Amino acid sequence: MAISTCHGWIEVQTKGFNDIINITPQVRKFVQEKKLKEGQLLIFISGSTAAISTVEYEPGLLKDIPEMMEKIAPMNKRYHHDDTWHDGNGYAHLRSTLTGTSFTVPVIDGQLVLGTWQQIILMDFDNTSRTRRVVLQFMGEMG
Repeated sequence: MAISTCHGWIEVQTKGFNDIINITPQVRKFVQEKKLKEGQLLIFISGSTAAISTVEYEPGLLKDIPEMMEKIAPMNKRYHHDDTWHDGNGYAHLRSTLTGTSFTVPVIDGQLVLGTWQQIILMDFDNTSRTRRVVLQFMGEMG
């Protein structure tokens, strides 16, 4: 088996303020278009106020996650970051730190290895909408 690498990007328009977006279809499309067979796919969000994770993408959890984040890092609390930059998004940086900015998923037989109810999500915690760029980087066997 020859090891190869490839990369690509997904552009995602977000609303900020705990926006949670299922990016699994775009990631699957990348795997199919690049003819990835066996290996590891890294999914990474550039920036320090967003996160990548997995979840069962259903309405209850889409409410539970922001409620949990608000308890851990409330929006209306004073943060030292805000004293430095005066941008009011200290909470968003902390939420990103807690969740993480990357996720690695195995690719076997040309398919993402995810659980039945497991979807890959982008979470934008910042206090503004924007276009986010998700980096996809594969290492393994390609077809």
